[in-house]
Amino acid sequence: MGWYILKLLILLPLIGLMIWGSLKLAQRMQGKFGAPQGGGGKAVRIVETTMLSPTMRLAVIEFHGREILVSTSRAGLTRLAEAPARAAALEEHAA
Repeated sequence: MGWYILKLLILLPLIGLMIWGSLKLAQRMQGKFGAPQGGGGKAVRIVETTMLSPTMRLAVIEFHGREILVSTSRAGLTRLAEAPARAAALEEHAA
């Protein structure tokens, strides 16, 4: 019985540390996978999102120098508006 409690006191914090370390590593590596190789940038960039309800969201997507406002829901995507990209967004993207 004493051996079981000793193993539990050693292994339980060790397992907790391994779980915590895995979560921190996943957070750090989250944006690195799927990135383009070399100097090329992505053609599509999500500028901003706003949640309207648990099933609906508004998103501004930048694509080839245009900003497109879309609504996302369970039914899919709907384009609401389109405008030229703002200058600040283009400068930030180029830097």
